[in-house]
Amino acid sequence: MAMNFSLLWLQTNHGGDMRSFFTLVMTDPDVPGPSDPYLREHLHWIVTDIPGTTDVTFGKEIVGYEMPRPNIGIHRFVYLLFKQNCRGSVISVPSYRDQFNTRMFAHENDLGLPVAAVFFNCQRETAARRR
Repeated sequence: MAMNFSLLWLQTNHGGDMRSFFTLVMTDPDVPGPSDPYLREHLHWIVTDIPGTTDVTFGKEIVGYEMPRPNIGIHRFVYLLFKQNCRGSVISVPSYRDQFNTRMFAHENDLGLPVAAVFFNCQRETAARRR
């Protein structure tokens, strides 16, 4: 499954600002399963330094994209967009994906609260039953 970057196009009602930069974080808070997510959150992607006048493809990928692969139940996959104080302000790069903490990452990099958020649900396809 290839990432459709056009879905992550950053736009504002008043046009972008070349002096604004954003960080995009994608996580799965339901790992390993939604009824007992003891490994939450699983980090899927981080892109920093996304200019306010462009899209995510112009940013700096600091954690490579990992496609969703839920194994048990329906998982939520969350995209959070943070406004950076300036370009290059994200200096704390996580060295792991499991038990990632978005709040701690935002705090360590002085990102504040998200300016936008969206999620989607995903589950593993089951094999067709034979009759």
